[in-house]
Amino acid sequence: MWQQLLKEIQQGNSKALARTISLVENEFENYFDFLQMLPVSSAKIIGITGPPGAGKSTLTDALIGEMIAQDKRVGILCVDPSSPFNLGALLGDRIRMSEWYNHPDVFIRSLATRGSLGGLHPKILEIADVMKAANFDFIIIETVGVGQSEVEIAGLADATVVVVVPEAGDEVQTMKAGLMEIADIFVVNKADRPDADVFVKNLRTILTPAHKTGIPVIKTIASRKEGIQELFEKITDQLQITASTDRKYFLMAERAYQLIEQYRMKDISKEELRKEIESKQNLNLYQFIQQYFN
Repeated sequence: MWQQLLKEIQQGNSKALARTISLVENEFENYFDFLQMLPVSSAKIIGITGPPGAGKSTLTDALIGEMIAQDKRVGILCVDPSSPFNLGALLGDRIRMSEWYNHPDVFIRSLATRGSLGGLHPKILEIADVMKAANFDFIIIETVGVGQSEVEIAGLADATVVVVVPEAGDEVQTMKAGLMEIADIFVVNKADRPDADVFVKNLRTILTPAHKTGIPVIKTIASRKEGIQELFEKITDQLQITASTDRKYFLMAERAYQLIEQYRMKDISKEELRKEIESKQNLNLYQFIQQYFN
């Protein structure tokens, strides 16, 4: 079954891709053996993150249009907040991207965070690698936008785009959110709003001392497709830098670390830990966790 699915995915079968993602997401029998069958891919991952309301979905939609205009194949993973009741995606497939659903060179999939604290799906690494097997030129991952934990995207994306808006407030607060450390490119979206130019100027001033090379700051109005071509050019430049520097090895090491951590912790339940701790008196936590080191 798995070999047939892989063959169909490589042939561009979107139904096979959707089914395989579901099987991997739910850890269907022998799914890890399938993951080991995946070929090495040159597809690049673009992370789009930032605070809620910044217009990430509209920007992603505009980027898809720019990529398609250049004859590229694009896969999109939209990571949505989970319902606390059934762990399903609250937003579902993005309405703003509806024009691309039936396009032969575009594949869109929504994923729920399932309570993951990092704002990403717990199987995001595996699902992204399955997407790479489908021979997309680019894979865009749009994250929930949950503040400081957005740093998780930095270990996954070859280029990370942070989207903010002019009224985002004090630029120092933006720095405190952890976004300065992970951004390869800043986008000031809705740049037709008041004080946008002042915000961009201040942002560039803050970024320059911390980064000798300077992080690009691009103004866009995604709803009008303005600034999108320049943004795509900057993304392409960043992907070339990543491919020719130690960054790619850092990324692979980060992904390997996350996968090892995930699989080693697989059989440990916080709820079971709580029950066991609750049953003990005068607990020394370090003595307690020693049993898990063997």
